[in-house]
Amino acid sequence: MTRIPALLLLLSAAAIVQAQATGEVRIYRCTDAAGTQTLRDTPCPKGQQQSTRDMLRPKDAPTPARAPAPASVPAPRPVPAPVVYLAPPRPMYECTTHEGKRYTSENGDGNPRWVPLWTLGYPMSGRPPHRDADRGSFRPAPPASAAAGRPQQALPTPAPPPAHRHGGLPWPAASGGGTWIRDDCAMLPPAEACARLRDRRDQVRTRFFNAMPSERDVLRVEERGINARLDNDCGGS
Repeated sequence: MTRIPALLLLLSAAAIVQAQATGEVRIYRCTDAAGTQTLRDTPCPKGQQQSTRDMLRPKDAPTPARAPAPASVPAPRPVPAPVVYLAPPRPMYECTTHEGKRYTSENGDGNPRWVPLWTLGYPMSGRPPHRDADRGSFRPAPPASAAAGRPQQALPTPAPPPAHRHGGLPWPAASGGGTWIRDDCAMLPPAEACARLRDRRDQVRTRFFNAMPSERDVLRVEERGINARLDNDCGGS
């Protein structure tokens, strides 16, 4: 009789090992003589009422697999910005004539020109010179006595103005009753030059409505040139 309990213990142990191997656990509910219940994972002591229940053994959550480190991707090469070629801003000059009149010019030459000295207020002796029909040059006019028939000594033809040059232009040279002059010019600041261009464009547009068809063609060309210069020199309109 003593061999049967030992055999039962061996079978219970084998069942427990098998349950552990299959991931199950057996819970024992034991009730003593006083009716107190206890739960345990081993068989109840002798003299207590026993009931069992097989349950799945809790498992830890699987460790999430680490994602492989991304392969290093070379940084994209920067795309070069498009190259825009612009012409350098063209200067604009404000010039003043000897009479005090102001005008704008694309250069600072000041409209160099040869003028007689009498136009500048210099006193002239005798009569103003007149052109020699034979030589194509100026010579002083004969005095009034010559016109009356009295012989007069021929006067030499004055030499042409000397070619004194300054900056590539004859300046100043005074000879033969004349001199080179030019207007005083000063370069305008870029902002002022752009404002003058816009003012001129407004004048062209105002004049366009009252212009003849032939003049409108000229005004269109002028406005197109002003717009192109504003885009290049002034950053647009």
